[in-house]
Amino acid sequence: MAPRVKVYLECGAKRTFASALDWPGWCRQGPDEAAALTALLAFAPRYASILARTRLGFVAPDDLGQLVVVERLPGTATTDFGAPGVAPTADRERSCSAADRARFEKILKAAWRALDAAGRAARGRTLTTGPRGGGRSLEAIVDHLIGADAGYLSAVGWKAPKAGRSSEQLTVTRAAILAALKASATGEIPARGPRGGARWSARYFVRRVAWHVIAHVWEIERRAALETDR
Repeated sequence: MAPRVKVYLECGAKRTFASALDWPGWCRQGPDEAAALTALLAFAPRYASILARTRLGFVAPDDLGQLVVVERLPGTATTDFGAPGVAPTADRERSCSAADRARFEKILKAAWRALDAAGRAARGRTLTTGPRGGGRSLEAIVDHLIGADAGYLSAVGWKAPKAGRSSEQLTVTRAAILAALKASATGEIPARGPRGGARWSARYFVRRVAWHVIAHVWEIERRAALETDR
């Protein structure tokens, strides 16, 4: 039987995000708490498949009763826009040990492998668009991820690297993310920036990066599958 999973909720006026506290990247949204939790449970097997090679011991729950809400946070405009934007208390107060960092690195690398695999599977296909024609191309999704990661690196106090082609930029960005995680976790990056603003913790940095990558993995898989079925 799968163990109980600690979940925190980020509740905005229009959207609610449900996130597994100890499993960065396993995060889903809905118009309210019940819908967000239901979506989180529904995607548990897909999150398990991403982590299958990591040997981290993730077991997908199969009942809503196994999702235990440990914190509710008020959302922001970012929440309602469609992205989680509030760090849980644990991410601010818990340190990030060497064992934690090793575990987080495995999760990040698993997410990147899943993205690369989804990209290969979708290559040559025209991803489906919304009713109004919205939706990025595969190449645009990768560029979007690179741009977002640059912002995440800045938020944790690390300089985003620059390279040439998108494939090269993706490689150096991923290396920078791992370097920034180590520097933040070991205290090499001050908790506050030169102007006094609070930087992201190592835990929240991993949470945001993993969420964004995995959300787009599932988007690519969904839109490529729909294109195949048409």
